[in-house]
Amino acid sequence: MRRFTRTDQSPADENPALQNRADQNPSDREDGDKKGSAFRRVSRTLALPAAGLAFALVVAGCATAATTASTSSETVTQAAVSVDAAQTAAEVLAANGEIAEAGSAAWDAADAVAIALDGDSATASGTGSDAVTIDGDTVTITAAGDYVLSGDFTGQVVVNSTGGGTVRLILNGVDIASSTGAAIAVTDADDVTVVLADGTTNSLADASEYTDAGGALDSSADLTITGDGSLDVTGNANDGIVSSDGLTISSGTVTVTAVDDGIRGKDYLVIDGGTITVTAGGDGLKSDNEDDEMLGFVAVSDGDIDITADGDGIAAQTDVVVTGGDLSIVTGGGSTATLAEDASAKGIKSGVITVIEGGSFAIDAADDALHSDGGVHLSGGDLELASGDDGVHAEYALTIDGGSVDITTSYEGLESKAITIADGTVNVVASDDGLNAAGGDSETTDESESSDTAAEPGGMGGGEMEAGDQTVTITGGTLTVDADGDGLDSNGSMTISGGTVVVAGPTNDGNGALDVNGAFTVSGGTLLAAGSSGMMVSPGTDSEQAWISAALGTTESAGTLVQIVASDGTVVASYASSKDFSSVVFSSDAIVDGETYSILVGGTAAGEAVAGYSAGGSTDGATEVTTVTAGEAAAGTMGGGGGGGGGGAGAPGGDGGGSRP
Repeated sequence: MRRFTRTDQSPADENPALQNRADQNPSDREDGDKKGSAFRRVSRTLALPAAGLAFALVVAGCATAATTASTSSETVTQAAVSVDAAQTAAEVLAANGEIAEAGSAAWDAADAVAIALDGDSATASGTGSDAVTIDGDTVTITAAGDYVLSGDFTGQVVVNSTGGGTVRLILNGVDIASSTGAAIAVTDADDVTVVLADGTTNSLADASEYTDAGGALDSSADLTITGDGSLDVTGNANDGIVSSDGLTISSGTVTVTAVDDGIRGKDYLVIDGGTITVTAGGDGLKSDNEDDEMLGFVAVSDGDIDITADGDGIAAQTDVVVTGGDLSIVTGGGSTATLAEDASAKGIKSGVITVIEGGSFAIDAADDALHSDGGVHLSGGDLELASGDDGVHAEYALTIDGGSVDITTSYEGLESKAITIADGTVNVVASDDGLNAAGGDSETTDESESSDTAAEPGGMGGGEMEAGDQTVTITGGTLTVDADGDGLDSNGSMTISGGTVVVAGPTNDGNGALDVNGAFTVSGGTLLAAGSSGMMVSPGTDSEQAWISAALGTTESAGTLVQIVASDGTVVASYASSKDFSSVVFSSDAIVDGETYSILVGGTAAGEAVAGYSAGGSTDGATEVTTVTAGEAAAGTMGGGGGGGGGGAGAPGGDGGGSRP
């Protein structure tokens, strides 16, 4: 079994039933040598250039048994695995195992064998029909070639081709239902291509109970599904479509309903097109090779994909790579559902890294919407995420440098040991922390509780943890946060050198719009954070860019416009918060260190607004509430200090730091 070695229990360890489910499937049989050594390893370094950090991730490989006369013990081989949190989709796929060439949909009717299915009997005709044996309700294909299947059949089609070459099954309007096993079972072949003939409707269903149940379409060879017809698959006993090698879907309309996993390619699952609808009692799309570090990945480049799953929507033992397509995923009943403690219902889950460079996503997950035990890299695509736990969770590194991420509901919006935002648009709504740099090798706790009592001057914000090596690094892009807990929370350091950051923080004094245990510096960009005043945190005095910190002395109502005005009357910032607030922290290149600024309420804003913030306005009708000096923290705040618990209490079934499966 492959997992990261951590100080806390790994997500996979918490749910061994899910972890071992693949081992119970017959598609896994006798395939250990098909992709080379089961113990191949690829070295990857978890490099975080923007954060200036590197983390070593250690994984445990699948065990080999060593038997003596008296004992049998299991030895676990470990290897250092690193994931560049900013690597591209092409780089991730290049480091993985080879993807077999997708099978072609082209075939010649003159050279094909026709197999007519009729009830519980069948006939074969045409050149090469001697490669088809029929024994009652079992049709067995024993050689490579093209086979056109048509008709209704109560039985099973078996492919057992030992002579090499491609077996191409053209489904030309079939309805195959087996009462004894899989509808189509590939026991041996170099590779198999299932062609959905143009304009045809085809259906496959397996028995509801049989020994070593795999899938209704169950292959031990590389499998391609293509063509412009449709295929309905019902997995009554276990999974829907399964390959214990690689599985590629290139085109066609494929609908799968399964009691467990919908579509599973053990070595890899590649989707290059088609319209795919999955309803699964387990995971929707899955690749779960635990024996080879270069396999167990899911890659999506195109297609319309709709997944409803009780388990994870897309789950990969190693990597998930998406460069295109339209994906709609609902897991565990959606973000408002209550999830069992030992359940996993993540939208997209990877064991090593998730890379998204394109595509459109609508994910509604009872668990994390995006989750990786290693890293997440978002550089493109449009993501709308609703989560019952974290919007995006990466155990070690989360990098966003492009695309649009809209987290409409979550417990915590973004969580990782190292969070880097360099470009793109990110909008976060969270019932606890908006961004939380926590976890990794550090224990995370939550000592932030709602309170109406203001902190004493110099009080710590959100807890009394020592600074860790967690990081929040913002160099560009646009980030907006609406959080009921801490807005931006780092158990280590926070650095802002570019971009636009607008935080509508908590209304309770037990949390703060900003919460940093270690160094907090600003050297560029724009930061506006408003919220309660009990746990205020300000940037450090060693920041290269000036900032102001203002405790208003009273709570202003949601919608009230607050303005920051220079001594010459210039409005340098206007902000209308979406909720009540009593403090404001602001930094931009318009602030001059040591200068005095007036804080006014009222007036009108001017210029393009970002989440209520604009860079100008008019003070007509405004009232001054206080004055501040740039570079001086308001009384009761910490400059670059404070800090809060990592992860919080979690949503129902969750735990601090997001360590659920």
